[in-house]
Amino acid sequence: MDGDGRPGSGVSADGEGSADPGGRDQRRGAVAPDRGGSAAALPGRRLRFKRHLTVALGTTGPTPDDERRDRTPLGWLARAVRVPGRERRVLVQSAKATLAATGAWLLATLVLELPQPFLAPYAAVFLVEATVYRSLRGWVQQVGSVATGVLLAAVAGQLIPWQAVALAVVVFAGLLAGSWRRFGDSGVWVGVTGMLVVSYGTATEPVLLGDRLLETALGAAIGVAVNTLIFPPLYGERLASAARRLATALAGLLEATSDLIRRDEPDGVDSLLSRADDAKSQVLAAEDAAGWTREGRRLNLRRGRPTAGAHHERPLRTLIALWPPLAQLIAAVRTTSARQEHPFAYPWPDARDDLADLVHTLAGAVQAVAAVGEPVELDECRALLHKLERRLVTAEDDGVPARLGLGALILPARLLVEKLEDR
Repeated sequence: MDGDGRPGSGVSADGEGSADPGGRDQRRGAVAPDRGGSAAALPGRRLRFKRHLTVALGTTGPTPDDERRDRTPLGWLARAVRVPGRERRVLVQSAKATLAATGAWLLATLVLELPQPFLAPYAAVFLVEATVYRSLRGWVQQVGSVATGVLLAAVAGQLIPWQAVALAVVVFAGLLAGSWRRFGDSGVWVGVTGMLVVSYGTATEPVLLGDRLLETALGAAIGVAVNTLIFPPLYGERLASAARRLATALAGLLEATSDLIRRDEPDGVDSLLSRADDAKSQVLAAEDAAGWTREGRRLNLRRGRPTAGAHHERPLRTLIALWPPLAQLIAAVRTTSARQEHPFAYPWPDARDDLADLVHTLAGAVQAVAAVGEPVELDECRALLHKLERRLVTAEDDGVPARLGLGALILPARLLVEKLEDR
């Protein structure tokens, strides 16, 4: 029994490092004997973590060379041709928009022989959208907004004999009508179309008004058809990349948290909070990538292909779900490590070592989630968690403040394990 009357505390009888009445001063920086989680084991522990990280990322993960890649136009074009990803998608969508605009113009001029068919290629270009779903939705919205603009111009042309006044009325009414949420981003074309029709002096000619509507519907239909039938865009690679980046960010944050818990350095909390902000940004980016991927598969003829990203969706959903309990763990570390007068004191050094081992093991498990098909081992996590929970309810010698602090740290750790079990 040690000098403070607590078995195994490692505090000498001469009073050095002895606990205060609240149990808060618990030998900051003290290191327990090497028991698999000590400071002496940290280099090997980090090596294992790095090896696990490399295996989880695989050879397709981002490297420093990727950040220094050729950013010249020729380099960009070479990547677009060679590597699936954003560059190739931009190249393909640009080519499709060009094809749609040219086809709409030729059909309107050579086949239908429409005069001034500028609206046909215009609508075609804007309907080659980022997703098939947006193209189909945009077709309805754009045809509706143009038809409304033409109708406003026709009414103004019949009722207002002065062109300038008719133009002002149509633009004002068109912009107001275009703010209706059903028009979406195409709402602005209500006023613009009405303005063009009035300014060209065709507001009183029903035949020309009909041509404007036909041109718009034709161009929009061609744009939708091209985007739907020719390499409809998918965003599966975004999902895979987002999963890798998020897993790396969360695992790194857990590793930093483990080091901070083990060393008991309150000054390192600010750095940990900064890393937490970076990880939160990755969570938001992952949510955005998941939204794009889901929308990209809607009504997409290629949604069953591996590039649709379906096999990465569940791991990414698991990683996103890990953020709330991880944020709670960091908040608990911040609260318990602060040397202020509150009942949540930092746990004793040996309890911190077990907790640091648990958080470190969780870091490896989180990294493994992003590697599709790789097993996620949780047996060690469960064993450490069970050990800590038993200590929480049986080690009365720890004192109430230290037990409260340990409980505050164990709860989010348990939630992390449960989220990983439910993946």
